[in-house]
Amino acid sequence: MNASPESIRPNVARLRERPSADVLIIGAGINGIATFRDLALQGVDVALVERGDYVSGASSASSHMIHGGIRYLENGEFRLVQESVTERNRLLKTAPHYVRPLETTIPIFSTFSGILSAPFRLLVTHGRGKPRERGAALIKMGLMMYDTFSRDGGQVPRHRFHGKKKSLAELPAMNPDIKYTATYYDASMHDPERLALDVLRDGEIAGGDRARSANYVSAVGMHQGGVTLRDETTGEEFAFTAKVVLNTSGPWTDITNAALGETTKFMGGTKGSHVVLDHPELLAATGGREIFFEHSDGRIVLIYPLKGRVLVGTTDIDADPSQPVVCTEDEVDYFFDLIGQVFPQLTVDRSHIVYSFSGIRPLPRHDDTAPGFVSRDYRIVQSDALGMPVLSLVGGKWTTFRALAEHLANDTLALLGRERTVSTAGLAIGGGAGFPADKHARVRWVAEQADGRDAGRVEALLERYGTRATEIIEATPEQDPDLAELTGYTAAELAHLAEAEQVVHLDDLLLRRTSIAFVGGLTEARVSAAADAVAPALGWNDVKKTSEVERFVALMRDAHRVDIAKGGTFIAG
Repeated sequence: MNASPESIRPNVARLRERPSADVLIIGAGINGIATFRDLALQGVDVALVERGDYVSGASSASSHMIHGGIRYLENGEFRLVQESVTERNRLLKTAPHYVRPLETTIPIFSTFSGILSAPFRLLVTHGRGKPRERGAALIKMGLMMYDTFSRDGGQVPRHRFHGKKKSLAELPAMNPDIKYTATYYDASMHDPERLALDVLRDGEIAGGDRARSANYVSAVGMHQGGVTLRDETTGEEFAFTAKVVLNTSGPWTDITNAALGETTKFMGGTKGSHVVLDHPELLAATGGREIFFEHSDGRIVLIYPLKGRVLVGTTDIDADPSQPVVCTEDEVDYFFDLIGQVFPQLTVDRSHIVYSFSGIRPLPRHDDTAPGFVSRDYRIVQSDALGMPVLSLVGGKWTTFRALAEHLANDTLALLGRERTVSTAGLAIGGGAGFPADKHARVRWVAEQADGRDAGRVEALLERYGTRATEIIEATPEQDPDLAELTGYTAAELAHLAEAEQVVHLDDLLLRRTSIAFVGGLTEARVSAAADAVAPALGWNDVKKTSEVERFVALMRDAHRVDIAKGGTFIAG
């Protein structure tokens, strides 16, 4: 199929005009994006393609946490814990606009449970067999060990243990049957997709013409010694050659390899679902903390205040990456049951759900090992079956994306015969560069940038984009009123995002460039207002706007169980 020149997106045109690079990365979740940035910083000619939108797969279905992985201690994964807490502490410094300290409390209902079964599962059965509840003694030992990994020279507070009386004084809505609570610090990541877009933008800036990326471009086969790419917006296919191919497709790694003509069985992902609740009483009951605990089936679950809502997750169920996943009725019941265990006096039902999402974790094949006991570590597998080196990433998670990318980039540089020249270890990410370190610095930054603008509006942009808020400020009028239907956003702001951040579909904007869908309350009028705002920047006529609204409404219904026609209510049953 030959697309007309005017229908070819600029980022795709850049790939077609020079259809070669030193490195082709297939898959733009956070790990592919971070590797793209790392290689661009080394001066490598690198191209990145993603079959859907950036971070629209596994990376978009996270629990919004950057965590040290305390439960990995039970699995004996001490290297991963060390790496995780190191990377968490780095991100608190390099991405302070999106990654912030998170006080986390574990409610504990027994004293000695699990103290024998946990080592047995680690050393003898290797994750097989029935899990047992973790009691205070086991959790205390784990947190003492965790402190030795986690504290970053004392910057992260030590854990604290409280008995029943003090625990209920701090969190009075908690189940009065608790015996103890344990509290420690991890980190929240309140806008994962925007953090990933910052990493992507940093790579593009660092590499210039030698760092090219395009969303909605899939790898569909091999052709004349190169990879056949297809522009999913036009259907056009073209060959692209590279010295090294990196497969960072996450749960779909085996599927990508199959498209390239190689059969692999690396992956064995599990499904994780979440619901977002608009429930002021539950939000207040958390005391601003994440409540992190163990369900009766041994799964780790969380109740997490975020953006004025409460995020509840997650499940851990074997899943087929070739099939779409959605939060099921059984999973909703599971979430409500666990909320009832911790906050039994609160009533929670489906009317409180404003959004739900599911994803598949990029875990390695694990046969009969229980999903919760499968390693969250990663490995890199090299193959030369396609006539060129292909490095497949197996595993990986949000917290360790920088370290993983460094590892994958080092392996790639070795294949290219090149040396690393730049470290990403302490490199500020996007709007984290120059981010105000305290309240007084924040006030000064806002005052400097306001210059005739509403200070509240400038502060909201700083919260949303970090110091890259200056780009929105420069691109929008001084007097820029909110959209009536989308309070907090302006038409000019949404149009800038659409034009500057490769928005192709309306869901790219509402699900990933913003958190408009996440917080709920979407109506047909609000969705249409967003489409109207971005239509001029994207060249959409009335027919295209209508089709994009219809596409988004269907996606929300089918993938997120939200009925836009009924004011964003959750679809039960």
